[in-house]
Parts: sequence; structure tokens; C-alpha cells
Amino acid sequence: MVARAYSVAFQGVEARIVEVQCAVTPGLPAFSIVGLPDKAVSEARDRVRTALTSMAIALPSKRITINLSPANLPKEGSHFDLPIALALLAALEILPKDVIETVVALGELSLDGSLIPVLGALPAAMAAAQEDRNLLCPHGSGAEAAWVNACQVIAARSLGDVVRHYTGQVPLPPAEPGEVAPMDHSRDLREVKGQERAKRALEIAAAGRHHLLMVGTPGSGKSMLAARLPGILPPLSAAEALETSMIHSIAGLLDEGGISRARPFREPHHTASMAAIIGGGRNAKPGEVSLAHNGVLFMDEFPEFPRNVLETLRQPIETGEVMISRANAHVKYPCRFMLVAAANPCKCGYLPDPARACARVPHCGEDYMGRISGPLMDRFDLRVDVPPVSYTDLNLPASGDSSADVAERVAQARAVQSTRFASHPNMRCNADAEGDVLEQMAAPDAEGQDLLIRAAERFGLSARGYHRVLRVARTIADLDTSADVRKPHVAEAVSFRLPSSIVA
Repeated sequence: MVARAYSVAFQGVEARIVEVQCAVTPGLPAFSIVGLPDKAVSEARDRVRTALTSMAIALPSKRITINLSPANLPKEGSHFDLPIALALLAALEILPKDVIETVVALGELSLDGSLIPVLGALPAAMAAAQEDRNLLCPHGSGAEAAWVNACQVIAARSLGDVVRHYTGQVPLPPAEPGEVAPMDHSRDLREVKGQERAKRALEIAAAGRHHLLMVGTPGSGKSMLAARLPGILPPLSAAEALETSMIHSIAGLLDEGGISRARPFREPHHTASMAAIIGGGRNAKPGEVSLAHNGVLFMDEFPEFPRNVLETLRQPIETGEVMISRANAHVKYPCRFMLVAAANPCKCGYLPDPARACARVPHCGEDYMGRISGPLMDRFDLRVDVPPVSYTDLNLPASGDSSADVAERVAQARAVQSTRFASHPNMRCNADAEGDVLEQMAAPDAEGQDLLIRAAERFGLSARGYHRVLRVARTIADLDTSADVRKPHVAEAVSFRLPSSIVA
């Protein structure tokens, strides 16, 4: 007779239900696992056997066969230890079969029977809820999985606790969700001296989730501005926090099961590989673009990134998702992020300063910025020059709006967009608008339309650039609490499209 338990196999952030079947039949003693297991799953038989021995449970001298169904789905990871042990205990009639079949289980077994936390508890809980089952996981993963209210999560410290729970000896209480990590508001925009135009660009980018490129000499404040961007972004909604945390769960980045309402801020070094940025590796893990989902991807020294890495950003920026294709895996991850890039105007960094620039001016700047291809440059909604700050400005007291003031305006603009796109689930911000929706919401008045057409003809805007100007103009109008897009909104949007350092 076959006993069944259930677990999950991960394909990106999707957790697919796997049926773990166990049959104990007469024959030569053996313990085999079939169903396309990887090395970690195949080794589960030794961990399970030793863990049961530590509990004084001896395996019978029979043939034990574990089948992981569907058999054509690759099974990877040590989290199959616990469901294999459950199916085996049910086959030996130590645990009730009908109860075990109502649970989705995952967890790695130590040789002494204790349960070790594993990755992916949150998406596993989502899959269990969809199947109307409970989730059984290690104690260290319970706080993470308990954020899914639609299913009951049982978190055990050892296999012995699991046996005592399902035999009614010592029931385990349901797990409690982890803490919500507080948002960091220590970096204030008022600390940035000067750079009013760059601050304005930062506010517009935050309000509409527009991609931003900052070009300026070393030490002009580009990284300082980007570091204060999280302080003006609105907190994640409940749905956004859950989908972002699912990606971080797969990557093992959730701290003690806590979920943060702060938007992700990822800043990879310019030596990062394509697999680190886009995702990949043996198990097709999420990359920085996916870890920045619903948040910010800040790439400092942008032209210094390898050319092939920069070019792979083009498709994720447009579609909001990335497909990682490997010989043994085809995985799709969401990656709807805001790209903020910072660059020096040339290799030496002092192209605008005749006294400090190198002898190769202006070819130095052309060659350096030429590392960013035209199609990729066209995908930046906002491009702003960040000039050096004078010493007199550095001695002035802090001025301008604080991060709290800017964050309030950004939140109001985002609230307007949330209402605007309520009937369009694939759109959340102005940066997502396209087609008829974009034409209806961002159509400028007659003067604004005339200005936009003349600017497009004068500067040779592509169709993509034309539409990105419309999206930015709509965001500027939202910040201005204007129902219509007018000529001043279009003019400001065009001005951020064509900074002098790029045009020159």
C-alpha cells in the first residue's frame, strides 16, 4: 500500500506541488528515490535513515521506494527530507495517513532528527493555501511562512516534535508571523547641499517610478542623492510586500521571517557578473534586477559595468520580468524596478572643467559615454547633470524640503496613480502606462502637444522617447495636483530628457 505526503518544487518564485509517494514492499532491503531527484534529494535517504535511528525507529528489512511525482519535474534541494520522512512514517503506520495527506511539508533533517530551516517557506505557504492544505516546516522558517493567512503553519524543531504533534501527544501551536522591519529614515534630502535640479529629478522619478541617469564629476553628490531615494519612496503595499518577500525568500534574504515595508534598494558593484545582475547559476537563482522588484536598482559607475551586462538590462526594463534559460531550467522572475544610474562624464571625470580635464577632450567623454548604447540610453526617462558644488554652498546651512516633505508629495502622486490604474492590474505607476491608456491619461493640451512635437522633431526623439516624455509629463502634473497635462509640464519633461552633457 502506498502512503503519500506533499511538498513543493520551486520554479522561480512559483512553488509547484509535488506528491511524495512511499511504498514498502517485500524484496531485498533497499532504499531508493526516483522522480528526477538531484544529488541533495538523493542523499535524503541517508539523512532520513539516520534521523529515524536516532528516534529508535528501525527500518524494516524490505524494499523502500520513494517516488516524487510528477516524475518529469526536476526536484532540487534538501527540503524534501521532511516530506520523505513523513511518507515513510505513514507507510510504517506510525503516523496517520489521512492526516499527513492534508499537509504540505518542507525541511532539512539533521542526523539527530532536528529540523534545519530551508529557503522558500513563503512561496511554499502560498502554494499550500491554494491547495487548501496546511504547511509543516522547521521552526526557523515558521515566522516567514506564517505571513500567509490562508493556511495554518506548523513549525517544529525536530522530527520527534512532528511525530508527537500528529499522534496527539504534544500538539504544536500555529506559528506566528515575524516582525515588520522598521523603515530607515536616517538619511535626509536636506543634507544634500545645492543640486536643486537633481533633487527635483529624484522626486519625479520616485513619484512615477521613472528610470534616472545622473551624470556629474566625482564628488558632486550622485551617490549621496541616490542613497536618499529610499527615504522619499512610499512604503510597499501589502500585495507588493508579499510578492517582493517571495523573491527574497527564494534568495534566502528574509531576516528571521521578518517582512519589510521598505522598498528594496540594491546597489551591485560594477564588477558584478551577468548572472549576479540578471540571475542564473546552477539553480537559476534571482539576480539583482529581481531582488530590486518594486524597489530601486542603483548602478554606480554605470559605464564601468561590462557591456554585455548593460545590454541585458534592456528587455527587463521594458517587460518587467526576466526569463532565465539554462540547460536544466527555464525560470521567470518578476523585475519591475526603478533603475537609477550614476556616471562620470568621462574616464578622468573632469570633462566640464578645462583646468582639470585630460588632453583627450572632447573624445574622452564621447568614448566613455559611448559605452552606454543608444537603445539603453533611450530607456532612461530622466537624465540630469550633477555639477560640482561650490565651497560657499557647502558652508551654507541645510535648506530645501526635507525627505518627509518630498515623501508626502510622492505619496500623494502615487495615490492618484493607484486610483487611475485600479482597473488595469498590470499597471501601477505612470511608468507602466502604454497604448490607449497612455494616450488617454497623458494627452497634453494644444500648446503642450505643439511643444512636444517640435521638441521631438528638433532632437530626433524615438517613438519610445516620445512616450517616455509623455509619462514623465503626466507624473509632473500629478505632483502639481493637475488633472490635465499642460505646456509647463511637457516643457519640464523635455528638459530632463536632454541634459547638456549628453547632447554635447
